[in-house]
Amino acid sequence: MKNPKIVVLGAGYGGLMTVKHLEKKLGSHQAEIILVNKNDYHYETTWLHEASAGTLGPDRVRYDISSVIDRNKVELIKAVALEVKTEENKVILDNGELDYDYLVIALGAEPETFGIKGLKEYALSITNVNAARKIREHIEYQFALYHSEAEKREERLTIVVGGAGFTGIEFLGELVNRIPKLCKEYDIDQKQVRIVCVEAAPMVLPGFDPELVQYATALLESKGVEFRIGTAIKEATPDGIIIGVGEDETEEIKASTVIWAAGVRGNSIIEASGFENMRGRVKVNLDLRAPGHDNVFIIGDCALIINEEANRPYPPTAQIAMQHGEVCAQNIANLVAGSTDLNTFVFDDKGSVCSLGESDAIGIVFGKKVKGKTASFMKKAVDNRALFMIGGPSLVFKKGKFKFF
Repeated sequence: MKNPKIVVLGAGYGGLMTVKHLEKKLGSHQAEIILVNKNDYHYETTWLHEASAGTLGPDRVRYDISSVIDRNKVELIKAVALEVKTEENKVILDNGELDYDYLVIALGAEPETFGIKGLKEYALSITNVNAARKIREHIEYQFALYHSEAEKREERLTIVVGGAGFTGIEFLGELVNRIPKLCKEYDIDQKQVRIVCVEAAPMVLPGFDPELVQYATALLESKGVEFRIGTAIKEATPDGIIIGVGEDETEEIKASTVIWAAGVRGNSIIEASGFENMRGRVKVNLDLRAPGHDNVFIIGDCALIINEEANRPYPPTAQIAMQHGEVCAQNIANLVAGSTDLNTFVFDDKGSVCSLGESDAIGIVFGKKVKGKTASFMKKAVDNRALFMIGGPSLVFKKGKFKFF
């Protein structure tokens, strides 16, 4: 009898966790496991803000997929998944197609611009390793250009960050630590640098503990960040951004660097494949299967599950994606074994930590508030734990963070 073919799309947190657990639960004699990814490497999405600010090298945030999977049990295909034809049990790739018996869609998020004019053309987003490298190089280039101009343009040294959620705040935390070094390197008075964070919501880090938010805001303001809270970006232009002030008035902020970090949506393959969705996210069953498709699992950033206590969807985080992967792998193993008894996903919230640079952070860990160096220590421990869960001690020693204080 032919072994079932399991195709996993995406080698992010959820996809890799699924594959790692399938390796343990199903040998090559029980199933054919295929992992499809655009690149032959995995990158730590939660570290991209560091690479973007230039405080961490791009190569530090990624590692070869082949180094953490068992190539005797898993086939790695480097390709871009374009569409799923569910009626035919087939995935269309940019270099061919794959049939499947069980499919896991674990592709990451894409930037959500909310239809704001000019963002796609004139703003940079922290989306992947190459995007992070581009942001770092772009900022450095603006500093270099400042001295090459006969008439020094202030906007060269103005950086706008759209969004004061986790990504925006963590990027700002790294950026304010990087700016003094850039100023010294390019012989620029640090007072000439302007950093503006624009957030449409009425507070920084919406939904986070107010006391910790106040700590983070005060810290970043003390290092030069100017917050424009409750302010929406109306348009991005070649010269900067236009924001709304009051009911009908607008204001232009001239800036040569605009970083968009104000929202994500699910992968475009969801809409291309005809799944019912909300901004590219599918409201999956509690066993993580797509409604109406018993052999298709959707996890990570493309999955939408309601937190009944808060009456809102769980945020697309690495912690949740990895837990998705564990449940998904167990359920597929059960189906392969002929069982219809599937586990339901229950989020085990271990807390969340928002970094504010290398040695500072805020967070809620096991229900307790932490900030400063203690929170920073916990953040690095969380990062190292994620590495350990995928690649064991060797990956932690190779890529882990050990500069705790």
